[in-house]
Amino acid sequence: MASKITNTESPEISLELIASGFVSPIALVEAPDGSGRLFVADQTGIISVLKSQGEKREFLDLTQRMIKLNSSYDERGLLGLAFHPRFKDNGRFFVYYSASLRSGAPSDWDHTSHISEFKVSSTDPDRADVESEKIILKVDEPEFNHNGGQIAFGPDGFLYIPLGDGGGANDVGRGHLPGGNAQNTDVLLGKILRIDVDEGSPYGIPEDNPFSGGDGKPEIFAWGLRNPFHIAFDMGGDHELFAGDAGQHQWEEVDIVVRGGNYGWNLMEGAHGFDPDDPRTLQTLPPPRVNSRNEPLIRPIIEYQNASAGGIGSSVIGGYVYRGTAFPDLDGAYIFGDYSDNSDNPTGKIFVARRLGKSAEMWTFEEAVVKNGREGRMNTLLRSFGQDADGEVYVLAADNAGPSGETGKVFKIVV
Repeated sequence: MASKITNTESPEISLELIASGFVSPIALVEAPDGSGRLFVADQTGIISVLKSQGEKREFLDLTQRMIKLNSSYDERGLLGLAFHPRFKDNGRFFVYYSASLRSGAPSDWDHTSHISEFKVSSTDPDRADVESEKIILKVDEPEFNHNGGQIAFGPDGFLYIPLGDGGGANDVGRGHLPGGNAQNTDVLLGKILRIDVDEGSPYGIPEDNPFSGGDGKPEIFAWGLRNPFHIAFDMGGDHELFAGDAGQHQWEEVDIVVRGGNYGWNLMEGAHGFDPDDPRTLQTLPPPRVNSRNEPLIRPIIEYQNASAGGIGSSVIGGYVYRGTAFPDLDGAYIFGDYSDNSDNPTGKIFVARRLGKSAEMWTFEEAVVKNGREGRMNTLLRSFGQDADGEVYVLAADNAGPSGETGKVFKIVV
């Protein structure tokens, strides 16, 4: 479905270097306090506030609270950052990181995911109070991979948390329930959660969550997801929630997530049938329409085959709906990308997707031409995206596959 780089209709962009010296930047968020400050979260556990002329200052160091990372490759670490909508008044912000396995968890599992609240220092707005941590949610993870990632506050004021299926492959094996974690609403893995951090202790459950009255974990907002590494709300329009969900063998996908939605994993990969016991056999067969409980399965709005199946890329990186002013023609377009064809030859890609009418099930997309990149590409590994309060989009990249070195950079998409 992706257009080639030579497509004359492909949008043209440039990448302006904003800051460098990161290891593996995974989130960029503007504080909602009118200061215009941009904060960058690095997988290694450091959150930095960007200053003028590309300088950065350490805002929070979580390295001593996290599990030790593998420098060659790891999917654990600091994975998400979100400021409370009333941060200007209350100084509260939230992080998602991987900690050592908690006491009482299955001893052969890998780690425990933490959602924690912190507060900004009372004496320095560019420093967090590291001792203010309040852990509000712990989720045990059987494997090191498929952890989900970027957290976000919705327009409803609730905190949304994407969690992967527990890792390994095919949603089977150690720590995976029969039929897969993603399809089982009695566990939090393979879901997007929604919680109220302003009510209850340590949090409250929104009344209209699908299982607020029982029959499933009350925190669940949507399910049937493999590894929703990046979620983001549209700043405009209908404020829809977009999620990039990395595929297993062939298909990468982007979903518009709705309350109570089941996105098919591990019965589907993309919009195609999937058999976890023989994962390459059902790709050409019609996908199931419902699961074993007769719940409808929602198709992605975007899908593409990855390089292992003769397509492009290796792992979708969810992005943002563009609402800036630099590219008027892109208003309402979804900017996302792919990590790389492989790690040895960094070939991260930036895509621009457009909806063909409100009723269109699938969006069309093209690869953007990076005018100041070699052969029209960014020529590095795409780690994530960010967006500022003006709706402009940023690209987070690194040359190294693992969280090592200091090759991480932040770029702004400009004309």
